[in-house]
Amino acid sequence: MTEAVQVFELTRKFGDFTAVDRVSFHVYEGEIFGFLGPNGAGKTTTIKMLNGLLRPTSGDARVAGFDVRVEIDKVKRSIGYMSQLFSLYPDLTVLENIQLFAGLYGVEGDRLERRKDWVLEMARLGDYQDRLTGELPLGHKQRLALGCAVLHEPPILFLDEPTSGVDPISRRNFWDLIYGFAEGGTTVFVSTHYMEEAEYCHRIAVMNRGSIIALDRPDSLKQAIREPILEVTTADAPRAVEVLRDAPGVLEVTMFGRAVHAMVEDQALGERRIPEILAAAGYSVESIRPIEPSLEDVFVSFVHRAGGTVAG
Repeated sequence: MTEAVQVFELTRKFGDFTAVDRVSFHVYEGEIFGFLGPNGAGKTTTIKMLNGLLRPTSGDARVAGFDVRVEIDKVKRSIGYMSQLFSLYPDLTVLENIQLFAGLYGVEGDRLERRKDWVLEMARLGDYQDRLTGELPLGHKQRLALGCAVLHEPPILFLDEPTSGVDPISRRNFWDLIYGFAEGGTTVFVSTHYMEEAEYCHRIAVMNRGSIIALDRPDSLKQAIREPILEVTTADAPRAVEVLRDAPGVLEVTMFGRAVHAMVEDQALGERRIPEILAAAGYSVESIRPIEPSLEDVFVSFVHRAGGTVAG
């Protein structure tokens, strides 16, 4: 398979602070590659280096075959980029935004008319092309921003937390569009903190404290968790998490919806001891059962092993 993105020991420092620390990975053509990590993990900094918006301190990277250090203009012509702020101009109309980005990307003439019509249809904004972009619902802004990012039909698309703040239905619809791009051969590089979105990716890189701490297919990452996980339901899950956090035999504990997921050293011992520990603290257990790890369990486990998230 051809590699659309190649990254070797990529590093970015801001003074004494290392935001991205010797990151290496590759992304195949037509792949949906997910970047998963907490705030401050280095995801956006990495994407900006790959887009030519930020110069690496050291290391190398090639995007669409072009060196991000010395062929920045060629890199920018080969990619589409959509930030979590959507990069739209709220005081311009829908049509004016399309025309502005078309000019930036050199899309003109008959091609402009064809691509403009495609964006309006894809974003379902045909009846709103003269409306100010700032007045649009968030889901419509999201689709318009995506359309503007791919006006020039780039082979590689970078999406930096593109669904932040939008409702679940809009997120699902947006991912339908992403799948469509990938099926057409576009390489999609997407960062997210939504676990259910990471499940949609072909492969996921888990990033924390500037380093990639895991990289594989979602199912393979789940299989890498060998410790038993118990799902505990109780009347006060937040307090149960606090009680169990330092309990003997409990390796990790986190909220999962209204339940508690506890990673334990031994399943049988955990099933016996957890109700006893919670009962001693005044909390009864409604149910406790072993479960298969979710991607969120995987994420929590790998981040914990890597030293936890950055404070603040």
